[in-house]
Amino acid sequence: MKPTLLVLAAGMGSRYGSLKQIDPVGPSGETIIDYSIFDAIRAGFGKVVFIIRKSFEQDFKDIFISKLQAHIPVEYVFQEIDSIPEGLTISPERTKPWGTAHAILMAKDVIHEPFAVINGDDFYGSGAFQTMADYLVSLTPDQQNQYSLVGYQVGNTMSENGTVSRGVCLADEQSFLVSVTERTNIQYTHGGIAYSDNDGAFVFLKPETLVSMNFWGFTPEYFRQTEPMFADFVKENNDSLKAEFYIPSAVDSLVGGKKAKVKVLKSNAKWFGVTYKEDKPLVIEKLAQLIKSGVYPAQLWK
Repeated sequence: MKPTLLVLAAGMGSRYGSLKQIDPVGPSGETIIDYSIFDAIRAGFGKVVFIIRKSFEQDFKDIFISKLQAHIPVEYVFQEIDSIPEGLTISPERTKPWGTAHAILMAKDVIHEPFAVINGDDFYGSGAFQTMADYLVSLTPDQQNQYSLVGYQVGNTMSENGTVSRGVCLADEQSFLVSVTERTNIQYTHGGIAYSDNDGAFVFLKPETLVSMNFWGFTPEYFRQTEPMFADFVKENNDSLKAEFYIPSAVDSLVGGKKAKVKVLKSNAKWFGVTYKEDKPLVIEKLAQLIKSGVYPAQLWK
């Protein structure tokens, strides 16, 4: 059975200033999502599912349906603030989505096979998709709670234009995840790469520190495991306007509770993406170099 690619694209890109997931960066108007899907098809993925907001459904249809339908089946599901378990309530003032782990749960009715999860605004590299696809198709029926992630070196994932958020990973000698902790405000400082702790002090990271870029591999068992976790999260944060249910937090809880194992598939690739508007020229330049070297055609969907 071919794995499915789940694309997280419900965020409106507040730091970027626009709907960055559909901003063209390729020579023929391609988006970063186009390159991810192109790589996924080459790696053997059999379906794409988008997580989006209903408010920009038509934008996605206009941009993706016509060019993708001849290449791979595509489905859409919606992440909305009121998509919470029945019987629970939230603050009427909340406008922020519930986070990436909540977004994945929106796809539980359309995904019935092993699947990979990616951000819509990150370029991961073709090798990462092949590595993930190979791992997902190798899973046996008794490995349904054995997940995976592509781990990148934090020094290869930084933006020159501001802070980034990354899941800092600790793996054992067999490359199984021990813990993953979401860190925000990771940045370049005079002393190196660092993030701010709760007291505002810098905590430094070695450039080779493994981090998650939200390139995860799961089976449908993940839905069953995280649904009750999200319900508990909403109960604890029903009055919060900003609390988010992150994938790293959910996975860390599963690993810590011995309910799942996560294989860290290491990558030496250099990430790039459009966290900030100022990142876009570099993305265009790097894609042009990859096209020139023959990694991608000038027109992906010709």
